[in-house]
Amino acid sequence: MLNRRDFLQQSVLATGSLVIPGKQLLSEDLFSGTSRLTILHTNDTHSRIDPFPMDGSRNQGLGGVAARSHLIQTIRKEEEQVLLLDAGDIFQGTPYFNIYKGEPEIRSMTAMDYDATTIGNHDFDAGMENLAHQLQWASFPMLICNYDFTGTAMEYKTLPYKVFKKGKIKVGVFGVGIELKGLVTENLFGETQYRDPVKHANETANLLKNREGCDFIICLSHLGYQYQGEKVSDERLAKDSDAIDLIIGGHTHTFMDEPAVFRNRKGNDVVVNQVGWAGIMLGRLDYEFSKFSGKKLVSSRKVLVTKKTNQ
Repeated sequence: MLNRRDFLQQSVLATGSLVIPGKQLLSEDLFSGTSRLTILHTNDTHSRIDPFPMDGSRNQGLGGVAARSHLIQTIRKEEEQVLLLDAGDIFQGTPYFNIYKGEPEIRSMTAMDYDATTIGNHDFDAGMENLAHQLQWASFPMLICNYDFTGTAMEYKTLPYKVFKKGKIKVGVFGVGIELKGLVTENLFGETQYRDPVKHANETANLLKNREGCDFIICLSHLGYQYQGEKVSDERLAKDSDAIDLIIGGHTHTFMDEPAVFRNRKGNDVVVNQVGWAGIMLGRLDYEFSKFSGKKLVSSRKVLVTKKTNQ
């Protein structure tokens, strides 16, 4: 006599698929049980190696890589599957960058074991050659799908996307960047070719879904959260997408009280989140995945980064 699991497996094989209205089915690896993924993220840390000084200002004592590292280590001890991601503008903002041109920032992220980042406009502030040079200290990839670096110092220094296997969950991560012309001095980005972020984001996300077989697709975006007019933003990208599940944003330094949720072209939810600037906050999103209920954001929080951090 067939048990329930064997019956369902044979039913799927017989019909080719098992359709559940309103649910996006996941890979066969998630056929039984529930899997959990914790996504930690930063954006626009702007060379904030040390906490803000204790000078009576609003942000005194906040931020700093030591407190952030301790917080990340604590969460990794509590959660089995963790991704640590950044949405760009690693450089510029303190004397550390003026003197060392980005080496402490990249080394710190390597020490914290970041999984991936994308490129922000300020990451070009000492030129492409400098950015390419500083990436020698990175143990993580810099992901960008809409900049063409052919013939520049950054050629072969980035990837359009990367696939991570976290337990039973296959996660595709890619990056998109803002138009540099008019924002960055042209000699700093040289022959870099900017390409339509919405078009290339959709092409990359569909590749991750259909060719790489990813269960969850994350866009690291340095486009900015929202704008008036036609300028491309995370909101517009979310609404014009069809395979992205989560957009981790940057550039506009937006402290979001909670993630925003938009409907894409297929009527599916796209979550967008951003956690301000200077490493004051660490974003945390906890997802659950199962074959029959799909993927679900079960909790979100922004954790204040301080020596007294208490989750």
